[in-house]
Amino acid sequence: MEEYILEMKNITKKFPKVIANEDVTINLKKGEILALLGENGAGKSTLMNILYGLYKPTSGEINLDGEKVQFHSPKDAIKHNLGMVHQHFMLVENLTVTENIILGEEPGNAGFINYNLARKKVKELSKKFKLEIDPDEKIENLSVGLQQRVEILKALYRKAKILILDEPTAVLTPQEIEKLFEVIKDLVKTGVSVIIITHKLEEVLDIADRVYILRRGKLVGERNTKGVTKNELANMMVGRDVVLTVTRTPKKRGEKPTLKINNLVVYNSKKLKAVNNVSLEVYPGEIVGIAGVDGNGQTELAEAIIGFRDSYEGQIILDNYSLPINDKTQKNSLNSILNKLFFENNFVKGRLDRGISIVPADRQRHGLILEMQVAENLILGYQGKGKFWEHNILKWKNIYNFSDELIKKYDIRTPNSKNIASNLSGGNQQKVILAREFSKTPKFALIVQPTRGLDVGAIEYIHKRILEMRDANCAILLISLELEEIFSLSDRILVMYNGQITKEFKTEETDQMEVGFYMMGGDKTKVKEA
Repeated sequence: MEEYILEMKNITKKFPKVIANEDVTINLKKGEILALLGENGAGKSTLMNILYGLYKPTSGEINLDGEKVQFHSPKDAIKHNLGMVHQHFMLVENLTVTENIILGEEPGNAGFINYNLARKKVKELSKKFKLEIDPDEKIENLSVGLQQRVEILKALYRKAKILILDEPTAVLTPQEIEKLFEVIKDLVKTGVSVIIITHKLEEVLDIADRVYILRRGKLVGERNTKGVTKNELANMMVGRDVVLTVTRTPKKRGEKPTLKINNLVVYNSKKLKAVNNVSLEVYPGEIVGIAGVDGNGQTELAEAIIGFRDSYEGQIILDNYSLPINDKTQKNSLNSILNKLFFENNFVKGRLDRGISIVPADRQRHGLILEMQVAENLILGYQGKGKFWEHNILKWKNIYNFSDELIKKYDIRTPNSKNIASNLSGGNQQKVILAREFSKTPKFALIVQPTRGLDVGAIEYIHKRILEMRDANCAILLISLELEEIFSLSDRILVMYNGQITKEFKTEETDQMEVGFYMMGGDKTKVKEA
């Protein structure tokens, strides 16, 4: 009989109106890399949060080394040598690497921390597990990949024998992913067992020994990764055949740019220059993808284009019209009278009225009104137009018919269009935004993280629709942390690093490793050496 160090038996977790896990059983061997694969809302993270003590199961049991255990908090899980690295890191930015690693487990006595001893332990750990890092550097000065190393070291410092990694490659460059996988394989050689939560099929095959597939809270299969294909895994994830690659046919772009940005400067919330003298153009019938590690100015650039954030200087030109970039330019603009008459001094409304579609990065803050119905969100920004509005009255029959069509077309999982948006999962909230923005015929579309939180089936559909918009001569600026997505969809790729556009590529003339090198701040003269 196979011996397991971990057994999760018949786990069920019920929330109000939702069964997140239903009778799920998984096992883990010592020194094994196990993957949990599934679409958004499949129950992967819930299952691991139960294991880590963040949730209590409604029913079922957990056995470690053959003994039944009950965790009431992560502290209990840590005592049993479990560690978890969450997708959003739990680090204190203004503390050092060492201070973060020992937080809550500080060596010393009589209320005094022996920092030198702690620093020594951190150096020993980083050397042992090949996680080289400066123990005295502050977190705020580290790249995302190095911050992830700190999180792993935090778990190892607490003697983790089972390490859970939640979407560990979500914001890493190809080079950082390679290094992470090397680290994981080295950890396994020392006897650590690893569970990876992911939705990336290629990475499952690259790193895992076995994989469990979850769909809508239920376990639908287990496979050894040797011999299994991406298509088989995708089929199990969504319950049907899925086309995993899109065909981006060559297309001649328009002659004049739809969107032109000149020397744009934008400050972040800390009053630091997040976008530094950026210029770019997007033409009709092309997709320009912006690649970069999160935190290099993409968010601020997107918010400036949308009108959520003021720009300090520069121009954003849409079809030869200079859009207002801050209060000063709005008031002093030659078009100020038109702005006041038609745009109500609202930058975002003005952009929408001029034919811009917007898929914002933060769906809850900027994409939806969570307290409103799905139907209301599906016409948001356009409720006073066309078939939805007549004689100052909303035409609800038309609104609900329109919403029902989009709900079916985009597979938005909701009981009905009158359901409140806050009741939807994150992935389905994203689908509401995409359905609303893609159902129009915009001149220009700013699309940020379009498939975040979506399953492979939905990604397949969304990618096709984006390419359809491009083929209909829409100019599209795509900002995504998924490099594979950038390559699948983009005609040109701009690399953004430290607030600047540092490199431009035609997609067919480069590869992910080269783009990844520039994403990390690489210099052209050092590409061959790297």
